[in-house]
Amino acid sequence: MKPTATRAGTPEELRRYDLLLAGFDLLDQAIAVFDATPKLVTWNKAMLRLLDFPESLVRVGTPFEEFVRFNVQRGEYSGGALNPAEVERLVTERMAAVRAFQPHQAERTRPNGQVLSIRGVPIPNLGFVTLWTDITEQRRYERLIERQNAELENRVRARTAELEAAKTRLDNLAGQLTRSEERMRRILDTIPAMIAYVDAGERYRFANRGYANWFGLDQQSIVGKSILEVVGPDAYAQVRPQLEQAYTGEQVSYEYSRINAAGQQVHARSAVVPEASEAGGVQGFFVLSIDITEQKAGQAVLIQAQKMEAVGQLTGGLAHDFNNLLTIITGNLAALKDKLPAHQGFEDYLDPALSAARRGTELIRRLLTFSRQQPLAPCPVEVGALVHDMTPLLARSLTERISMQLELPTEKLYALVDPHQLENALLNLAINARDAMPDGGSLGISVARRHVSPSLALLVEVPAGDYVQFDVSDSGSGIAPEILSRVFEPFFTTKSFGTGSGLGLSMVYGFIRQSGGNIRILSTPGKGTNVRFILPMTDARPAPPAPVAPAPPPAANGSRLVLLVEDEPEVRKVIRLQLTELGYPVVEAANGLEARSMLEAVEDIAILVSDTVMPGLGGRELAAFARQLRPALPILLITGYATGPTPAGTPDVPTLRKPFDGAALAAALATLTYPADPESPPP
Repeated sequence: MKPTATRAGTPEELRRYDLLLAGFDLLDQAIAVFDATPKLVTWNKAMLRLLDFPESLVRVGTPFEEFVRFNVQRGEYSGGALNPAEVERLVTERMAAVRAFQPHQAERTRPNGQVLSIRGVPIPNLGFVTLWTDITEQRRYERLIERQNAELENRVRARTAELEAAKTRLDNLAGQLTRSEERMRRILDTIPAMIAYVDAGERYRFANRGYANWFGLDQQSIVGKSILEVVGPDAYAQVRPQLEQAYTGEQVSYEYSRINAAGQQVHARSAVVPEASEAGGVQGFFVLSIDITEQKAGQAVLIQAQKMEAVGQLTGGLAHDFNNLLTIITGNLAALKDKLPAHQGFEDYLDPALSAARRGTELIRRLLTFSRQQPLAPCPVEVGALVHDMTPLLARSLTERISMQLELPTEKLYALVDPHQLENALLNLAINARDAMPDGGSLGISVARRHVSPSLALLVEVPAGDYVQFDVSDSGSGIAPEILSRVFEPFFTTKSFGTGSGLGLSMVYGFIRQSGGNIRILSTPGKGTNVRFILPMTDARPAPPAPVAPAPPPAANGSRLVLLVEDEPEVRKVIRLQLTELGYPVVEAANGLEARSMLEAVEDIAILVSDTVMPGLGGRELAAFARQLRPALPILLITGYATGPTPAGTPDVPTLRKPFDGAALAAALATLTYPADPESPPP
């Protein structure tokens, strides 16, 4: 900070003023104080750095109008050059607002892309204080979490060095300081940072309003209290080793957490700068702190998302191999069941095996839902009506001792979502709530409109815009903090063996994220749990059901030669048997390159059935080649993967997902478009 004029004061008053001013020059915010004229009275170093004002302009007595005119002439408010008349108009408008001496807060984007938060606070009968805060980095907050931590630590070290250098300078300038302590306190209280001074006996001698409010105290009550009394025994145990290090004269920075009055865990990052006494010891500490609770929450969300993404990629890759195995198992078991005589007791062995294979198929589907790779069928859904129609099903899933309350919107809200998956998600959440209330309680489901701002969108990892918000709340036992971070992990469950797969919440998480939304859980042990998720809102309305056209009578299967392409021999064998059972003659190819040669050489091939992923030439590339060679050739792709793109230039190629039985294969072949048989009569 820069002094105004020389004013007498006691050494203690001047020393304390030195200490307070030192804190100002450590701040990232630019601060300037103007008198009632208005003219510049004092400022900190950040004003020059943050606003790019020339040093010749920043001096005691500079009228505020000169700063406005300087900014107008260099295009700060317009983004380009202005003529003299426009310059005078802008200066007049801004000075009229300044002379009103009204509190104000605004944001301004500079031509260089820097975003500033500007806050003006009048000092009654004296002037006003203006604070500029660079919030550019906040707009990229989520993407720069790790870098921000490193930069903050470097900044603290730099500020500490500046503090030592500033103290030496302040000793030489003590006679020039004229500011009153009360005015300095007023300025400090407007700063969003938390600032305090603690003596060598670990008792607070000063705390600004932000620091006191963070601990749920007022400034008067915190002065004189010990650190232990203010932060509590748990937080003090975290802070004590850092203080012991600071007693040696070393500047330290650290993070700690505490439970606030609302029962929530909050986090802070602090820098402690020891103040040396004339005798050579430490007579006190400057404490500079910032609240990093939201930053910690963002880090936790990012880590959880990365972990879930890694597991999702693993499950998505394993699904292909499992689906191929299940295709072989189910296909052979189904064929064996059809071949064996009835009433011979074979069903006692075959039916459980087929049932187990189908359960394996369902498990793979759940894993794909978790990994966000399960094919969805999103459409506009009126969510209020969906939840209302589910009420009987939800009620049957609860016990008689659990009451259910619905809070549905009066307006019709439409979400772009797969309605069946949404119903499954709500049912899963209701069942989890029921299990958390064995002795009864209440279940609440509410639906409302929610707008996500750009700043919030970065935190929750969704595009800014309008969403439909669902809240599923219960009055159950709640979830312990050490468990809460793991509830979305697949196969993680606190239920006894055999009562839960651990996939319920994982499926919900995967479905919500795949649908373009986000989900979070808030829970207090002993009080209950709230699950909140959002889904994209849409202005579209559900399309009326299309009339079902009568299918033309198909030609005899025996006249259609099928080219079957599959690189797994056992899978190819099963599918070949299914096709022959349906009456199709079949020729086989073990890979895409072999199939391409057969398409070029055999003109009688009437249907192409191909796997998607094969060495050399994949099924999708093969389908594109086939359409170039024979545009009317019916093509059916089969895959053990969850998703895949449509072949280029072949938007009408359907995909049948493994495992499947003969009936599903027949149904898929029936959907293909076949060229008209010139020898058959028209239908």
